[in-house]
Amino acid sequence: MSQKNSDGKRSARERLQEQRRLEESRAKRKRTLIAAAVVVAVLAAGGGIAALVAGSHSAKDNKRQTAGPLLAPQGATGTENLAIPVGVPAAKATLTVYEDFRCPGCGQFENVYRDTVHDLENKGQLKAEYHLVTLIDKNLGGSGSVNAANAAACAQDAGKFLAYHDELYKNQPPETQDAYGKKSRLLELAGKVEGLNTSTFQQCVENGTHDSWVKKSQETFSKSQYRATPTVLLNGKSIYGDPANPLTPQKLRDMVAEAQKG
Repeated sequence: MSQKNSDGKRSARERLQEQRRLEESRAKRKRTLIAAAVVVAVLAAGGGIAALVAGSHSAKDNKRQTAGPLLAPQGATGTENLAIPVGVPAAKATLTVYEDFRCPGCGQFENVYRDTVHDLENKGQLKAEYHLVTLIDKNLGGSGSVNAANAAACAQDAGKFLAYHDELYKNQPPETQDAYGKKSRLLELAGKVEGLNTSTFQQCVENGTHDSWVKKSQETFSKSQYRATPTVLLNGKSIYGDPANPLTPQKLRDMVAEAQKG
């Protein structure tokens, strides 16, 4: 074989090898770019997941620190939506009641005046505004006041507030027992109100959906001029709790009738 032919074959092999090296280099760069793109995508997705996880942890931490966002029950009225209304809005007489479901005095008021108040409401002569507070929890400890108030707000969401409100007072335990601290008891009593004890209501009770609203109601009451439950007003004037001038069902009727003239 001549030197010329040998050089030609060697040159051809070198060109082929060089071409293979170039192709391999291009393929390697392509694989690198694809891998880099995948990494970027994964990191971006990971960042989103991390943000969600961080947000979740943050939400959990915030939930531990607070009772959650302030969510008023449906139809709540008044300043900061802290009152639950009952009756015809156009009624000329407004009964404002600040009460605690653990409060025995509140239970006494409700059980004595319930029929009279409902009769006047049904006749369109009286409307009521209920403010739910938690004095007994504060004074004696426990959670029955706030749990019952939240459950009543959940019943308001379902359009069943008044019926459930009345059941809570008809079955009110001694204030020292804090039976309403057990949500199972609140759900049990909901079974006495037709159509109330649904999964939606149960979740509302178990999750304490309106706990922050109840807390706000108590805070507002604490800043007011009123100090005890029940506090009962008729058109803004206190009408209950004066031993020198005790309220009776007939007196309440007379005052409501007088309000109609106005």
